[in-house]
Formats: sequence, C-alpha cells, structure tokens
Amino acid sequence: MTNLLLNETPVRTSKNFNINNISVGNIEISNKLKEFNNVSVSELGSKVVVDNNYNEKFELKYGLNDELTKQVNDDANYKANIVIDSKTNQDVKVDFKFDKNNNELVDAINIVANEGTKSTVVIKYDSDDKTEAYHNGIIKAVGKSQASLNVIVVNFLNNKSTNFMTIENSLEDDAKIYYYIIDFGGKTSITNYYSNIKGKNADSKLNTLYIGTDEQLIDLNYIGELYGEKSNVNIEVQGALKDKARKHFKGTIDFKKGCKKATGDENENCILLSDTAKSLALPMLLCSEEDVEGNHSTSSGKIAEKELFYIMSRGFEKKEALKLMVRAKFNKIIDEIKDEDLKAEIIEQIDKRID
Repeated sequence: MTNLLLNETPVRTSKNFNINNISVGNIEISNKLKEFNNVSVSELGSKVVVDNNYNEKFELKYGLNDELTKQVNDDANYKANIVIDSKTNQDVKVDFKFDKNNNELVDAINIVANEGTKSTVVIKYDSDDKTEAYHNGIIKAVGKSQASLNVIVVNFLNNKSTNFMTIENSLEDDAKIYYYIIDFGGKTSITNYYSNIKGKNADSKLNTLYIGTDEQLIDLNYIGELYGEKSNVNIEVQGALKDKARKHFKGTIDFKKGCKKATGDENENCILLSDTAKSLALPMLLCSEEDVEGNHSTSSGKIAEKELFYIMSRGFEKKEALKLMVRAKFNKIIDEIKDEDLKAEIIEQIDKRID
C-alpha cells in the first residue's frame, strides 16, 4: 500500500485553499496485472481501425503523477489505437465491465482523428455492485486539421472502487474535440484533463457531470492551453453532492503567446444535497497575450426551498423532487449526447445514486 500525491495545479495557490493537489492513501500499485477479458468493442464504420497491439509510450505534459503514468506505459493490460479515416460520422464503443475475475484495469487508449474526419468514441467503465475495482487509464486524442471528434467517457463504477483517469488532447488548425465526461462512480475518482489547443480556429470543449454520494472523493483538474489564433476552449461542469461526499474542482484556462482573439470560458456549479457534503473550487485564468477574452465562474449551494416546495406542491415526494431538479441542471449536457440508450442509462444512474 502506498500514499499518492496527485493532480498538481499548473500554478500553485495559497496552501490555505487546500486544493493544489490531493493525497490519496492505501492504494496498491500492481505491476502483475492479469489480462482484462471483460471488454467489448464495436466499430460502427468501415473506416475505423482499432489496433490492440499499440505499444507507444505516452509522454504527458501534466497527468496525475509520474507513478501512475509509468504504470500505464509499462504494465497496461488493455491497449488500443483507434484511427478514424472517414469524412462521414464514424462511431466506436469500448465497454469495460468489472467483476470478480476482471477487477483491475490499466488501459492506454490513443485516438487519431485524421484530417476532415467526423467521429464519436464512447468509452464506458461499469462494475457490478460487489466488486472492489481498480482503474488507471490514459486517453490521448489528436484532432488533425478540420477533424471533428466527440469523446464520451462514462464512469459507472460502484462506490467501493478506485478510478484514476488522465486525458490529453492536441488540436490542429480548425479541429474540434468535444469531451463529455459522466463521472458518477468510485470511492475515489481523480481526473486530470489537459487540452493543447495549438491550431488556428481550433475548438476544445469539455462537458462534465458528476455525482458524489456516501464518502466519495472527487478531484477534477482541468487545464486548457490556447496557442492558436482565434482558438476557443469551453469548460462546463455540473455536479451534485450528498451524504459526506467531497469534491475539488480546479479549472485553468491559459492564454499563451500567439493566441490573439482566442476565447475561453469555464463554469462549475455544484448542488449540495446535504449539510455534510463539501465542495471546493478553484477557477483560474492565466494570460500572456493581448486581445483575448476569458470568463470563469463557480458556485455551490443547496436547492432553493421555494423551488423545492413548488415542485412538491405538484404531487411529488421530496426525493423525487430532488431528482427532477438535479436532472434539470444536468439536461443541457445530457441532451448533447445523441445515443438515446446511453442517455437513458445516465438518467437511470442519476436517479439510482440520488435515491
């Protein structure tokens, strides 16, 4: 067992904020992983190649920490290189199911959206209710010129599990990479997201939903660096916490030299469903270029009693009214997901976890 110091902010802030990093204890970093057999891959297009013999090492600018990156590079028990080569929309779905025989997953997923392509990649992590699962994964995506890539990452692990996720993107001229992260599971769920928006007119968007229950710990470190002229980054995060759940949100938008007329927005909103839930947030704007526009906001608080009373007066019990109000906050992001079956699963999980 070891203690891990994870998710350092790109710029240090006062220690009094208690948010520069996160310390996670009693984690076993295994280097003798069994093959993970409970994975299904569906390729809904003829111009998609999924190569499971991918052996390139990931070089990350940030990441969670060196030890977890090394585990993925040296000991991953699932690897995939997903290459999209079609201008018509292509879909790939990778579904991991944890159970007692497949309880440890270290995955390395590389995605290349070639010039002018359109694609959606869904990566889902789910577990049965009894298995104490361990997940450490890296997703790295490249959007070539004029490519349009949607990546949907779904964490439905149970509340006994550990979830470590690192995501890194690179966008060339006129590329679009939109992420949708549904982060509901794991006793500990730690995510590091970095987008290198180097191309002119490149567009990077990240939409996240999180729910924390019981004594869950959620730590989100989202970083967008803009280098290209007229490039854009948008970070939208909506969440809810109940019981003794804790969440840390760190969002950094960094306007680098050369990104004239670039824009960046970040917004994080947390609904507190109990007096013992705790939410910390640190939105940051950094700038070394002129003629750019950046905005950030964050908020947390309980549901307004008047709104709750209004819905209950329409015949709903309090628990059902709370579910409706959380879903209403989440709907803007859910509605952008086109897969109707997945949307239904997300709504079902919201109801289950808030119940």
